[in-house]
Amino acid sequence: MHAALLADRGIIKLSGEDARPFLDGLVTSSIETVTPQRAGYAALLSPQGKILFDFLVFATPDALLLDCSLALAPALAKRLGFYKLRAKVTIAEETNALSVVAFWDGAMPAHGPALADPRLAALGYRAIVPRDTVDAVIADSGATRVEADAFGAHRIACGVPRGGIDFAYGDTFPHEADMDQLNGVDFKKGCYVGQEVVSRIEHRGTARTRIVPVTFEGFAPEPGTIVMAGEKEAGRLGSTADGRGLAMLRLDRIADAHAAGEVLTAAHCVLQVHQPAWASFSVPGAKAA
Repeated sequence: MHAALLADRGIIKLSGEDARPFLDGLVTSSIETVTPQRAGYAALLSPQGKILFDFLVFATPDALLLDCSLALAPALAKRLGFYKLRAKVTIAEETNALSVVAFWDGAMPAHGPALADPRLAALGYRAIVPRDTVDAVIADSGATRVEADAFGAHRIACGVPRGGIDFAYGDTFPHEADMDQLNGVDFKKGCYVGQEVVSRIEHRGTARTRIVPVTFEGFAPEPGTIVMAGEKEAGRLGSTADGRGLAMLRLDRIADAHAAGEVLTAAHCVLQVHQPAWASFSVPGAKAA
């Protein structure tokens, strides 16, 4: 078992009698299924259906905790406040008091508050703990403490995107970021901001751009490097580690390149696309991940 402090994560706390229905009416997945024993994954969208913020949701007996990008935590708190109106909910940033710890490559820690990562079982477990207890929580779990980059490499190997590097906030639909595949969208829940667009993409099957795993040899190109499918631009490379990466790609252009016997390239690297085991969509020319 490995464990890492994820210092790039921030915490927003929602409390008050309306906290749960307030958040449920705004985001892409059902907050009703989030309990102290089960975390959730959701996004707050623009009215045009694009991801403004994504986050994991944890429940305590009296509050909801949103595990989000540290850089975006103040903006998320402000945005939620914009929607508050008369709801009986208190919104507070708790990043200075609470920390996020990830556990993977082992069974759920016998001690401590870790819950299964709601996006994908292979990612492992996650806990929000008081900042001054991080060392004790990791020690009590029996895990080997490693740097956060090790969890990043594990995430990439699992094929799970990270906002801000694998997709751009404010410019990406949930389907493009694979949220529909990773338990981040509930297509049966009631209305939320941007729902019409997301539902239209789902029912029409028009998600032609997806984040998919790739492998390569040699030095990794920089995140954001354009991926070419033959002579056509197919997308951009995101995060990389240990010869693996994630890339947001046009599936139709991958298919055209595969049919023409052309390769995908990013700067100096030839890329091989892979089919995620968890994905219901098909990646043309892919090998099993």
